[in-house]
Amino acid sequence: MKKSCLFGAFAAVLLLVSTGCAATVVKMSHIGPANLENNIVHYFVSEFTKRVTERTEGRITFELYPDEQLGTEEQRMELMMKEGLNQPVADVASFAAMGTVLPELYPSSVPFMFNSYEAAHEFFDNSLYWADLKKLFRERTGCVLIEAVEEGGFLAFTNSKREIHSPADFPGLKFRGMDEGQVAIFKAFGASGTPIPWSELYMALKTGVVDGQMNPAFYVLLGSLPEVQKYMTLANIQYSDQFLVMNGDLFDSFSADDQKVILQAAKEANALTRTRIEAEDSQQVEKCREMGMKVYAPTPAEMDSFRTIGQPAYIEWLKTKVAPEWLESALRDAKAANEKTAK
Repeated sequence: MKKSCLFGAFAAVLLLVSTGCAATVVKMSHIGPANLENNIVHYFVSEFTKRVTERTEGRITFELYPDEQLGTEEQRMELMMKEGLNQPVADVASFAAMGTVLPELYPSSVPFMFNSYEAAHEFFDNSLYWADLKKLFRERTGCVLIEAVEEGGFLAFTNSKREIHSPADFPGLKFRGMDEGQVAIFKAFGASGTPIPWSELYMALKTGVVDGQMNPAFYVLLGSLPEVQKYMTLANIQYSDQFLVMNGDLFDSFSADDQKVILQAAKEANALTRTRIEAEDSQQVEKCREMGMKVYAPTPAEMDSFRTIGQPAYIEWLKTKVAPEWLESALRDAKAANEKTAK
């Protein structure tokens, strides 16, 4: 019997329990509230599950568990380790959680890797790197990597102390890093970095454990961070995505037609999510401004200063985590995606 999938940072979990020979109930959990307007992850999950249930004529249905009701990411990852259909689980997870089982994914998050949303879409939909990564994930874990889900656009810096125009403004500040790679970036800029789970971030910012963090405007609003953050810098440093995966034994138990339904439903839901995020990003930034945050857009020269320091630091950290061919493949395919989608 194949190993089931270990996976789990932002996380939405699918715990699939067979209820009979013809029907499967999917218990799906994710971070954040069950709010279609404010939580884009819940929006993705809703669109995905609706399509699967309708197109399988009820052979696969879902129960949703928002706000991490099925446990933390670490606990959900443990569920993913269970073998067979007795504990069939699927998950939508962030880099922090999935990096424990698939560090080869980190090259897809090199800072300033993509020139546009369209380039990122081309990379995650069609690149050889991504196809090879999905194969590796299946071989290593027994699970299926279904979709890279856009979940907030490009990342911005926020903090409570001062405006950030360039790396020279970082020394002395304390930042929350979602993962080790982000910590490496902050250290290169002269700040300190500390991994803190999303569920603990608001209190860490409020109490001064850290001064700042890095997320798209969507997450700044979702986490009520304008209440504890005064400054936002639109550095667009990394593309923000999470990953829908499913227990391999469970996926294999479905008919070929139902497998196609699952894959197509994920693509369609992700396309809707992308459209919505990209249409609403400027509105979300403006809402942060209306809530009292001082928003700054760096000049081209200032963006170059972030790139010149941040990208090499991340790559040096990455070399300690993965074989060089994974980094080379990701950078090559990202360059091709940028060139293909250049306007």
